[in-house]
Amino acid sequence: MAETVAVIGLGTMGLGIAQVYAAAGFQVLATDMYAPARETAVQRLTDGLAPRVAAGKMAAVAAAAIVARLQLVENIAALAGAALVIEAVAEDLAAKQALFAQVETAGDCVLATNTSSLSVQAIGQGLTRPDRLLGLHFFNPAPMMKLVELITPEGTAPEAAALARRLTEAAGKTVVMAPDTPGFIVNRCARPYYGEALALLTEGRTPGDIDAAMTVAGFRMGPFALIDLIGADINLAATRGLSQAMNGHPRYHVFPALVDAVAAGRLGRKSGSGFVIGQDAPAPPADAATIALRIEATLVNEACYLAQTSATSEADIDTALKLGLNFPRGPFEMLAQHGAGAVRATLAALNAAAPPALQDRYTAAPYLEAKA
Repeated sequence: MAETVAVIGLGTMGLGIAQVYAAAGFQVLATDMYAPARETAVQRLTDGLAPRVAAGKMAAVAAAAIVARLQLVENIAALAGAALVIEAVAEDLAAKQALFAQVETAGDCVLATNTSSLSVQAIGQGLTRPDRLLGLHFFNPAPMMKLVELITPEGTAPEAAALARRLTEAAGKTVVMAPDTPGFIVNRCARPYYGEALALLTEGRTPGDIDAAMTVAGFRMGPFALIDLIGADINLAATRGLSQAMNGHPRYHVFPALVDAVAAGRLGRKSGSGFVIGQDAPAPPADAATIALRIEATLVNEACYLAQTSATSEADIDTALKLGLNFPRGPFEMLAQHGAGAVRATLAALNAAAPPALQDRYTAAPYLEAKA
């Protein structure tokens, strides 16, 4: 009999995670301290599956089976017996610490946080058995996105990590090992895609030209179309959070153009106005290849800094960026395509021309300098 998985927090992400495991045949125990979230979970899951049934992409009996595997419980004590307990509650360190302090008394389970911005090690402080705690960072929407980042702080028991990986891979996800550092892999290594586009905008290039350069280079969406999709406010919050966590390093510079867009309410699709929403895409500019190399060089450099300071593999970084952001190739595949010499030369030229606020933004990582 398959192990039972438990989920705490039944907002969009938590319910999506519950669906992932239920769809794979696991029994799922789920709860939320907010009673209405518990009481509506079954109906919300049913309603979420209905369009797939109507479109013929899922049999009605399969959808009913997924719903039947979701068992709502009223309290944490009822989660006893679960092999893996995943929390998907608000991004508040104290709240997560208090929650796990309760959960670890419910049984000998592996504890997983779905945090996207907090230190997993910090969440485990105060636990009696911090060796059972790890991170399982799903991406939204959880049922659709293949990637899950597995974060194992120092001291996490290998058998806990192995169980979390096994169950999550059995649920159809691609699991990559990510370091317990700000932004993990995707949220950190994605920053240059947006940041360097904003740097180009500051220099006078148009969002349309920049996006066209990246789409002709094989990217499904340009950086400004992605900002409009995600929401400029969400992008700004992520950038500010990483900038603060990285002590304001210029590689995570918060560009005024993004701040101004949020202040003006130009948030993208959610507000109806943004950087490129509603505009016809222009033809790629004559220097599209130069723009693409510039942005890809900064992506490569950030990935090299991450690889240099963690045990994260080049393959996992590439996989994470391709699955988490639908990039056509990962940073180390970009490096192989362009060559280390061209990437270093691009960064050196950018560093020489950088304004004071961006000094050291383009300094090549020693990991990159060592590449042939």
